[in-house]
Amino acid sequence: MIISIMAGGPEYLWPDLTVYKEMTDLWVGVDRGVWALLENDIEPRFVFGDFDSVSEDEYMNINQRLEHINLYPSEKDETDLEIAFKWAVEQKPSEIHILGATGGRLDHFLGNIQLLQKESILPVHKEIDMYIVDKQNIFSVKTPGSYKVTALKEKKYVSLLPVTAEITGITLSGFKYPLIDARLEIGSTLCISNELISDCGNVSFEEGILMVIRSSD
Repeated sequence: MIISIMAGGPEYLWPDLTVYKEMTDLWVGVDRGVWALLENDIEPRFVFGDFDSVSEDEYMNINQRLEHINLYPSEKDETDLEIAFKWAVEQKPSEIHILGATGGRLDHFLGNIQLLQKESILPVHKEIDMYIVDKQNIFSVKTPGSYKVTALKEKKYVSLLPVTAEITGITLSGFKYPLIDARLEIGSTLCISNELISDCGNVSFEEGILMVIRSSD
């Protein structure tokens, strides 16, 4: 099962929703992201939020059109997206795609990125492929191991950034700039803007937590 979560980020950063309509088995709307889905003829099966970012008329429309609305107070210890994300992980899908989670307020943007880096979530990356997606980027987090990287026509750049203080034993094959058993420190730009030289490459590393960003021009 593939779950797509729509948050309330600015429309100009959304990926092509028609692509995700075709692949998604279950849609989840978060706060203003619910209205965004309905406006694009996508009916979310589950809805989370305090709906402080929609108008009264929009909320009445949402309430009339949808059944499974999980309403939360505006004052709480987790963002609406974190609540929805944790729920999605509990469903044990094969993939989770988070849309509408970039741009806008920097605190929300950084908090959304860090959702995939939480200590409680890290072990789940081996079981569920999780992505934050916008018009220009696909963001994911990897724990130690070996991973195949497939070429994406619209996202030719592959950047690797350490989440932890260092990444050890990193090896890149099939890339324009290969590495063999290298060490990558946090703050290093060594692995920014790499490119595949064939249809498929490989990334492996021994220790640390790595973020992978696929980007277009």
